[in-house]
Amino acid sequence: MRKILLYTGLLAFLVGAVSCNRELRRIEKSNDLEKKLAYANKMYDKKKYQMAQTLYEELIPIFKGTEKFEDLYYKYAYCSFYLKDYTQATFHFKNYLEALPSSPRAMEVDYQHAYSYYKLSPKVPLDQTNSMKAIAAMQTFINSYPTSPKAAEANVVIELLRRKLEQKDYNAAELYYNLGHYKAAGVSFKSLMRAYPDSEKSDGYKFMAIKCYYQYAKQSIPSKQMERYETVVTEFLEFTDRYPSSKLKGDAEKYYTLAKNNIKTLENEQNKEKSNQ
Repeated sequence: MRKILLYTGLLAFLVGAVSCNRELRRIEKSNDLEKKLAYANKMYDKKKYQMAQTLYEELIPIFKGTEKFEDLYYKYAYCSFYLKDYTQATFHFKNYLEALPSSPRAMEVDYQHAYSYYKLSPKVPLDQTNSMKAIAAMQTFINSYPTSPKAAEANVVIELLRRKLEQKDYNAAELYYNLGHYKAAGVSFKSLMRAYPDSEKSDGYKFMAIKCYYQYAKQSIPSKQMERYETVVTEFLEFTDRYPSSKLKGDAEKYYTLAKNNIKTLENEQNKEKSNQ
């Protein structure tokens, strides 16, 4: 019985699809543009976006400059969005804004333009160009429509994207550290702290910079160690100024103490060399 119902449902779907495709082909061949537009809108309302999009593409150059163009192009842009072709969606939403800047739908379309970039934002390990474009577009939307109900949502999206960028930068810094490239790691962790000063992990980035610079100094040739241990001291003093209540202060202080002791040892060795000359 279950198989019969399944086959019956599948047959009904295929018959419906064939019938719909026949109707689409008949409409495409028609010279009645109003009828064609009405059918495209009907398909759009039925959420058959691929069929609607096919017809809209043909009608756009014909209706451009008429009072019906705005609604047509609005739905055409949304077809790409609903079909999850977000690259095309960003393109068409932008074109809509450029062609119809005074449209009552401009605010909505501006947000959708930014949101389409957000939908293009990839996983953390991949190139984050679209994430940065989404942040810029969302910020532009907020600046243009600060009282919009969507402004709060835009801020949430920006925060989510910034966390993704932060994680990617952290992964790069951590990789440098794990590979023993301590100078590059130190620079990267400092850049993280500066780029995301409000991050709850900001003190951790500064701590890791101290740790990296200590390891870098430790592995340096003797003639370079003094100045590089002094960098550790400077980084620690900045840490205590910026994060006086950090739970990592004690751990950071250990590297400060080691650096100070090593500086003292190096100074003693230099003094001995001078006295022996």
